[in-house]
Amino acid sequence: MHLELEALRWAMKNMLQHSACQSFGIDCKDLVAMIKEPHAWPSFATELERIETLQICFPDFSIIHVPRARNQISDILAKNARSFHRELLFIGCSIPVWLPRSSLA
Repeated sequence: MHLELEALRWAMKNMLQHSACQSFGIDCKDLVAMIKEPHAWPSFATELERIETLQICFPDFSIIHVPRARNQISDILAKNARSFHRELLFIGCSIPVWLPRSSLA
């Protein structure tokens, strides 16, 4: 779980620098629960405080659970990124499929 929290913190920090995206999806239900109720996870207090500090920078932060079956492309990209021998500087942001097309204009 510590690695999951660190990965989320990294993503949040990079989104602040490179994108206006404020919604995060992750395939770990426990991590979503930790973010929503940090006081219930005292052994992760330090990591959760860092996440809460970053959350303040997002006007409308949200995090949702994305089942692993719907997260295959992200997993492939993450595995490929780990094989690079230099820092990866690209972060993508996608428009949710439920967003009506008329709101994209």
